[in-house]
Amino acid sequence: MPRTPTIALAYDFDGTLSPGSMQEHSFIPEIGEEKDAFWKRVNGEAARLGADNILIYMHEMVKAARREGKRFRLDDIRRHGADIGFFPGVADGWFERLRAHGAGQGVKVQHFIISSGLKEMIAASAIGPEFEAIFASEFKYDANDVPEWAASAVNYTNKTQFLFRINKGALDLSDHSEVNKYVPEDDRPVPFRNMIYIGDGDTDVPCMRTVKEQGGVSIAVHPAGDAVLAEKTAALKTDRRVQFTADADYCDGSPLDAYVKAAIDKMAAVERLRALEG
Repeated sequence: MPRTPTIALAYDFDGTLSPGSMQEHSFIPEIGEEKDAFWKRVNGEAARLGADNILIYMHEMVKAARREGKRFRLDDIRRHGADIGFFPGVADGWFERLRAHGAGQGVKVQHFIISSGLKEMIAASAIGPEFEAIFASEFKYDANDVPEWAASAVNYTNKTQFLFRINKGALDLSDHSEVNKYVPEDDRPVPFRNMIYIGDGDTDVPCMRTVKEQGGVSIAVHPAGDAVLAEKTAALKTDRRVQFTADADYCDGSPLDAYVKAAIDKMAAVERLRALEG
């Protein structure tokens, strides 16, 4: 039996599925700090040290919780993840609706996260179970579930590696041989022509460009009513980084919903044609 073609939707998280940064929903309020002050300190320290912003924000979360006497263990991080809010429609059927739409077109739709945010928070959020895999930054914990080191840090320069992992079905990060093994594109679990990437800004550009140039679809979203960010995503389309921009409205019948469904329809039609061609 021929395998059912798979279409992968890969998403950034902060600013794409959820407003702002995930730390701003409950962690930063809990430590009693303004979000601008927290990120100013992170960015300043990263600039001073010439360090990776992702590693610095992870360290600052640990330091800030300790300084303010707030418990910061794995279950606390998950608790903060459970408090994350989402753009309209995200937690109200978006993922299942697209899986059902794909099934009606004879394809399997899978969802993935590629984020600089914390994997533990994303997994514990209301939409955590929707994803085939979550590629994101995470801590290494001691025997008491206290963060003691960064286990992984995902930034804009290394995000694209996860597209290739999805492409080849090499979802186990400890397996380096599978992702580097040569496999003809048509024999890969998710050819790039069957990928849709949804992001919101500069840190997503490498992924947007990679997916678009390899035959897939890239989309930039912005909060509804935010003229500044709308102009920023419009520039991504002008610069040919993405094919489509839209409000971050994931409700049934929204422009974003219609465009993604149309992209799935087109990808499914191409797969049917290829099957007929033998």
